[in-house]
Amino acid sequence: MADLIQDQLLQARGDVSGQIQLMWELIKTPLIVPLLKLCVIVSLTMSLMLFMERLYMGIVIVLVKIFWKKPEKRYKWELLPDPADDIEMGSTNYPCVLIQIPMFNEREVYKVSIGAACNLSWPADRLVIQVLDDSTDPVIKNMVEVECQRWASKGINIVYQIRENRVGYKAGALKEGLKREYVKNCEYVAIFDADFRPEPDYLRRAIPFLMYNPELALVQARWRFVNADECLMTRMQEMSLDYHFTVEQEVGSSTHAFFGFNGTAGVWRIAAINDAGGWKDRTTVEDMDLAVRASLKGWQFVYLGDLQVKSELPSTFKAFRFQQHRWSCGPANLFRKMVMEIVRNDKVKFWKKLYVIYSFFLVRKITAHMVTFFFYCVVLPLTILIPEVDVPLWGSVYIPSIITILNSVGTPRSIHLLFYWILFENVMSLHRTKATIIGLLEAGRANEWVVTEKLGDSQKKKANAKDKPTNVKAAVKKARSKILERMNYLELGFGVFLFLCGCYDFMYGKWSYYVYLFLQSITFFIVGFGYVGTII
Repeated sequence: MADLIQDQLLQARGDVSGQIQLMWELIKTPLIVPLLKLCVIVSLTMSLMLFMERLYMGIVIVLVKIFWKKPEKRYKWELLPDPADDIEMGSTNYPCVLIQIPMFNEREVYKVSIGAACNLSWPADRLVIQVLDDSTDPVIKNMVEVECQRWASKGINIVYQIRENRVGYKAGALKEGLKREYVKNCEYVAIFDADFRPEPDYLRRAIPFLMYNPELALVQARWRFVNADECLMTRMQEMSLDYHFTVEQEVGSSTHAFFGFNGTAGVWRIAAINDAGGWKDRTTVEDMDLAVRASLKGWQFVYLGDLQVKSELPSTFKAFRFQQHRWSCGPANLFRKMVMEIVRNDKVKFWKKLYVIYSFFLVRKITAHMVTFFFYCVVLPLTILIPEVDVPLWGSVYIPSIITILNSVGTPRSIHLLFYWILFENVMSLHRTKATIIGLLEAGRANEWVVTEKLGDSQKKKANAKDKPTNVKAAVKKARSKILERMNYLELGFGVFLFLCGCYDFMYGKWSYYVYLFLQSITFFIVGFGYVGTII
């Protein structure tokens, strides 16, 4: 009797699996295979778009480095003397400049940024430093205010400014700061986020471009990172941002006198800000919004790669992920809002409009994120499970390899980390793609603003504290309590998916993609378990 029941169960189970197999065969050929082939075509098209864009910028940057004149030669420019060395002239040769330092609960870095601004070599009577503090922690607010008072007692013209609410976030704070009566005499405004540390000669090198070239609205400096060697994650960020500054900003500045303002380490002509309509908080990239609007008004920008400002990279994955969400969602949302305005604009040339719409927005801000995730993390693994669909070798290997090599030119010291950078960027493309879609659809988190956490010297203090005796039981308990908090389930899910695809390819595949799939799945697992920021 028992044997009969067992046979019937096995037969029923076999029927169910057979039915599932039959249903799969029925829908695979007419539906799944054509759909996947379409995805491959779309992915290859986007890859070619990205490849041509990278190749174009690579050619232009080589030409710029060899044949183009430096900004000091292309524009009228003369280094302003150090005020300490030009006592006879006094401050008559110096325009009035406003320094804006927006802050939000910046316990670890507020002293550094305020101190750097106060040490700028500029006549004290021609400089106004405005600390725009939106902090919600009363203790931190008091600390920042005391620091401002300390510098004011030394003769520095520094103003501590607060608001009743955080409407508009950073854009709202900057806009409110420009409304103050004492700002009316200022011609230019330099903006520094709370972790940025300009060198004393920053203004003397940047301001002359605006003084002698009335068509210029913005001078943008390059970022340098004081904590790039902190962990592997910060090294990856440095590689991505160095390409942005070394190639993207340089190409935009040299060919079209346009690029996206980076939100900090730049000097604006206040008249240009007003002409463009001022700061707006309709997206989370108020800096890019202002830059595009100013460009459409006919204003030009200049990027100074030799003028560098120290700053800090996010050193925790949580902070980095929030930052990348804002940096990916905001541009996509801005593109949605401004694309027709750019098309209808009649103040700029056709080629500049094409550059802004296609190159600046469509390829760099949208296509680059989507193709990285959909092609290499979804479509390519699925073609392994469905062998009827092929991906040409030039699309899966050659083009990605060339794009990667071109991306590495910004940070030659990290060339040995290039392979892991690819894997890490593929993981981050998951969040960037999600954020881009949210921005294009203007969905729930389109206007989410989370201030990037800055740690300053607190990491060093923590490292020193490790050498001191501690309560082992308490430390273990605390570590266990954070395990679930550190888990990133979306990354873990994709790690499992890629691992299974790798196993299938190892057993039945013909292209040996399993090497890539296993390594990519390991990277997803590392990020999924929250250890990416701790790997040295």
